[in-house]
Amino acid sequence: MSAVARSVRPFASRVLSQKLPLAGVRRVSPAAGFPRGSVRSFSQSPFMEVKKYTESHEWIELADDGKTGEFAPTHPKIGITEYAAKSLGDVVFVELPEVDLEVNAGEPVGAVESVKSASDVLSPVAGKVIQGNAILEDKAKFINESPEGDAWIAEIEVSDASELDGLLDAAAYKETIDEE
Repeated sequence: MSAVARSVRPFASRVLSQKLPLAGVRRVSPAAGFPRGSVRSFSQSPFMEVKKYTESHEWIELADDGKTGEFAPTHPKIGITEYAAKSLGDVVFVELPEVDLEVNAGEPVGAVESVKSASDVLSPVAGKVIQGNAILEDKAKFINESPEGDAWIAEIEVSDASELDGLLDAAAYKETIDEE
């Protein structure tokens, strides 16, 4: 402990232990300083995300549209699951789809190559590719670090939203990988 801290400590302890008169102090609600209706409680973001999975270890992430509270397939992202990334091992190359590529559900939207093997990334739903993840062009290994996060493969415009109903939720997907 420094010399300054040792000399200030007894003084600070005495000051903090004194009882101060509270007659002039008024208790005020924290909300009193805010205009009516502007007090925010802790809650989740209105822009929640939902992931759906395929049995072939791809995911599609839908975002809440922020207006109706519905999960809208406006431009969901597609990627491979953590299970797939671990199974592949160290990724060395990611083939990204071309912009405006039309794909059907179950068709390749890209490919991932590792030191062990190569695997196609299949689109969970039909749609048109809006963009590929440019980060993966320069840093393919990023897919090992964040396979279900920022290392998505493609962003697509969904043609038929009803196809999403046939995909697995997180619990059902976990059951399929537990069986393997």
